[in-house]
Formats: sequence, C-alpha cells, structure tokens
Amino acid sequence: MSGHSKWATIKRKKGATDAKRGQVFTRLTREIVMAAREGGADPDSNFRLRLAVDKARSQSMPKDNIERALKRAAGEGKEGEVFEDVFYEGYGPKGIALIIECVTENRNRTVAEIRHLLTRSGGNLGELGSVSWQFKRAAVFTFPANKVDFDKVFELAVDGGADDVTQDEDEIEVVAPVESFKTLVDKFRAAGLQPEEAELRMLPNQEMELSVEDTLQVVRTIDALEELDDVQNVFSNLKVSEEAMAAMESE
Repeated sequence: MSGHSKWATIKRKKGATDAKRGQVFTRLTREIVMAAREGGADPDSNFRLRLAVDKARSQSMPKDNIERALKRAAGEGKEGEVFEDVFYEGYGPKGIALIIECVTENRNRTVAEIRHLLTRSGGNLGELGSVSWQFKRAAVFTFPANKVDFDKVFELAVDGGADDVTQDEDEIEVVAPVESFKTLVDKFRAAGLQPEEAELRMLPNQEMELSVEDTLQVVRTIDALEELDDVQNVFSNLKVSEEAMAAMESE
C-alpha cells in the first residue's frame, strides 16, 4: 500500500469530523461540471461523470446540489463562467516534487495563490515539464479491506488489466494503466463492488523519504495547497514513513 493511500485514508477519517463542507462541495461541483462538459450529462455513458456523481454522493452532497452542477455544465446559470483543467509543477519544502491539479475559471488568480503559498513555505513554482518526468499517470482504485473480499477484487483487477493489487489492514489498492480505467470501473460495478476512490493519479517513479519533522512540514504545505478552492489534487514524491504516519494521526 502506497504512502499516498495511507495518508489519504488518514485525511478521510479526519475529514469526517473537521472538513469544511462548503469547500468540499465546491470542489465536487467543479468535478461534475468538468466531467459533464467533457463527455455529456448522462452518467450512464460518461464514466468520468458517473464517478464524480458517486463521489459527491459518498460525501453526502445533497441531490439538489448535484442537479445544479449538471445544469451549470449544460450552460444554465453562472453566465460566462468557463472552467478548465490546469496542471502546475514545482517544488515544496526540502525539494519535494509537486504536481498540482486545478479546476479554475481564472488562471491568473490560481497561479498567484499557488506561487505565493509555495514561496512562503520554502518551495517554488516550476516550468511545465520541470517535475512531471518524475511521475507516471495511473488508474487507482481503493476498497475498504474489511468490507470487500481480496480474492474477488484481485481476480477482477487482473482480468481487467491491472498492474498491481495490494492490501493492508485498512484498504485494498488496485493500480492499473490509464487505458484500463473504464474497463475496471465497469467490471467492479457489474460485480457490485463500490470503490472508496476511483481516480487517475500521478504516481512518483521514485519516492523521497525525509525525517519526521521535515515530512510533517511538507505535509502541512500540501494540506494548505489542497485547501485552495481551485486545487483538486496535489501529487508528490514524498515517502511517508510509519513514524511520520503515526505523528500525523496524533495531530
């Protein structure tokens, strides 16, 4: 199980009690809008939209909010507001490589906020391609280990073209090529398996491990980036040790 997944699990558990719901819903709304504009407003034929809606429901986003997001994607309301996917690259504290995925209607605002935060934390914003060579894009699925049979997930995953299936005490994680994403979504759905996460991620080719104190500094920077309204995901090459994980859980 990757450090990213363990870290994500901790954040989900903490988020159940201290997440800012309005900010979460804003992010989910943008995911739905982007997915619908890209592939149409029918979740049955647009798997990116289907996943976005499923994620919104799993976060208890009201049905009315989801419907409003679909209407916005169809051009109703918010006249002149056009969202776009944007990726920024750079370095955080201690030279940790970062790829920051955003959905924004104002690139100037977004890049200014990201640059300010990185500079303040001792990092810097880089040029396009400056760190992306250190990552590969992959499809990642996670399932709760106590609710899903590992052998069943393993069989479906391998049949669907997955590269790796791992399990720890909390989660089962499936990593697959990007081109296998839709196939695996359909296979899991047909088998009645609902992943907690089903998304495309940038996975580091090689992770970088720091001291516990330095790891926590980087994590705080990434958390601050993720709190920006326009930021959807932050990917890094940080390796989170068991000691750092324990320190994060105690915060």
